[in-house]
Amino acid sequence: TSPDIKYSLNGGDWTQWDYSAITLNIGDTVRMKGNNINGFNTSDSSYNQFQMTGKIGASGNIMSLLYEDDYEGKLTIPCDYCFCRMFLGCTALTTAPELPATTLVGGCYIGMFSNCTSLTVAPKLPATTLAIGCYQVMFSGCSTLTNAPELPATTLVGYCYGRMFQGCSSLTNAPELPATTLTDSCYSGMFYGCTSLTNAPELPATTLANYCYVDMFYDCTSLTTAPLVLPATTLADNCYIGMFYNCRSLTNAPELPATILAKYCYQYMFSGCTNLNYIKMLATNIRADYCLDGWVNGVSSTGTFVKDPNMTSLPTGDSGIPTGWTVQDVA
Repeated sequence: TSPDIKYSLNGGDWTQWDYSAITLNIGDTVRMKGNNINGFNTSDSSYNQFQMTGKIGASGNIMSLLYEDDYEGKLTIPCDYCFCRMFLGCTALTTAPELPATTLVGGCYIGMFSNCTSLTVAPKLPATTLAIGCYQVMFSGCSTLTNAPELPATTLVGYCYGRMFQGCSSLTNAPELPATTLTDSCYSGMFYGCTSLTNAPELPATTLANYCYVDMFYDCTSLTTAPLVLPATTLADNCYIGMFYNCRSLTNAPELPATILAKYCYQYMFSGCTNLNYIKMLATNIRADYCLDGWVNGVSSTGTFVKDPNMTSLPTGDSGIPTGWTVQDVA
């Protein structure tokens, strides 16, 4: 598409932009605004994006690119995929603009800052009404990002946080995740490859959905503290697949109180956790297909496994009680 964008260089007159290069010297500023109430993009594969070199700090309200001078108080993004991949691969970007919207739409921020390797601080994300895929891969590959923004929404939708921080290798702090009811793939791969992340947030959800936590902390090799408990007692198919895969610094698993397992629910959940030496898992029904398939593959050679005293059919090995571990019945 050909979005309407006007620019002003160093506070000068506004000029209609023809998308040709704008050259800035150190200390120069360029302001931009536009009338684009239909957004900038039509899908996650058909999009417009900025390109830049050098070191560029963005600021100001992103909604001025949609509503020109009438952007104040506009808190609803008007169309799906609106800002999709807008700064994709802008390795020169050092600061992000403000994203004040509180009501999002499908895919609106997909990949917005993907691979912005100079971005160290994420913008505030105040939205409380989410939409399918709204934050998907939003900061993927932002390798110098150290802190995640607060995520206050308590009502989630499918894929809303999917791989949001994938590959953010400098991320040390995760946001609180207060939702108690999850949706399909909502947290899938959210912190995939965040190799500096040491603490996982508490996960209070009691209503799960298919693939809700799949690969959430995959390859978080510095993670030492998992949630104390994953409190859901009714599981969903595939819910925890690979959740802590290859978390080599993790020693204690979260308590797993569910008594009836679902298809694939714990598959590869702790695979590759080479220092894991304590698991409390209270299942008494493990008949669901592949529910424990490879779930403790490669964990520590010694440890303690706590189970329900009524559970007498757990096998020993990668798909049951780790070989060489001491078994205890819960009091």
